[in-house]
Amino acid sequence: MNDQSLPHLSKRLQVVGVASGCGARDTGCEAGADVLRAMRLTARLRSRGFRARWAPVIRPAAAYREDVLECVRRTCLRLSRRVERIVRHGEFPIVVGGDHTCAIGTWKGVAHASADRGLLGLLWIDAHMDAHTPQTSESGMLHGMPVASLLGYGYPELTGIADGVRLDPECVCLFGVRSFERGEAEFLQRLGVRVFFMEEIVQRGVAETLREAVALVCCADGGFGITLDLDAIDPADAPGVGSPAEGGMRAADLISALAEHGGDANLSGIEIVEYNPYRDRHAATAGVVGDALDAMLIGQSALAVPHSAAR
Repeated sequence: MNDQSLPHLSKRLQVVGVASGCGARDTGCEAGADVLRAMRLTARLRSRGFRARWAPVIRPAAAYREDVLECVRRTCLRLSRRVERIVRHGEFPIVVGGDHTCAIGTWKGVAHASADRGLLGLLWIDAHMDAHTPQTSESGMLHGMPVASLLGYGYPELTGIADGVRLDPECVCLFGVRSFERGEAEFLQRLGVRVFFMEEIVQRGVAETLREAVALVCCADGGFGITLDLDAIDPADAPGVGSPAEGGMRAADLISALAEHGGDANLSGIEIVEYNPYRDRHAATAGVVGDALDAMLIGQSALAVPHSAAR
């Protein structure tokens, strides 16, 4: 990796916390952003050479907490506008959730801001597909619907955010899936979205399959984003999540694979979601957040620096 491609030489990082768990069954992830801020996440980023600061944390309005759809809509609308401003001002957005419904706001905001450059690609790293529509979801939980919403399907209250901008299914890729339902799998298959299931990742290796996934999302002219749901990682390494699923990737394997692409000039934003500090053990999952950011922002060189030195 040529050092001239590293974002900290040309971009400022702005971290946006989303203290919302209203789209999930377990709302503990709404505390994730505040805990990571208290653990001085931006100080760690600055120690790596970045110019980084926290934006004001986005919190759901108390008046709408009982109306889940309206709560998610308002939160994602605010987030999309915040992220769009960040991108238009030439800064690099890092969104920290919160449940995965916040992805609707994050990536609609990035896509709308960069529409003049072309379509946005998205690498969705997650144990789950999150691709239900209201017609296919048995639970009705909104954090199981953001992929569909970003592709333009589902509740119009969500698909219409940011002037209804949508992603191209050919430039969206799901990675690490091992827990899903038939309806969402058939939906993604019809649209032609590439899904890397854990069986394939285990057989071929994390590094090789991630290279292919990144190449797929880079088909978009407007850059690409990475959204990491921490439940993609095995609970042995990342216990602090709301919907743990056994049989995930080991943290070291995923971080090493992400580091191969660290500092990519086409990377338009990063999102890390579903951190639930109430389920974490010895801050293991919080440490994964910092290590994953190092890998995605810097690359292989970051792996040689102990994360403890930056805390």
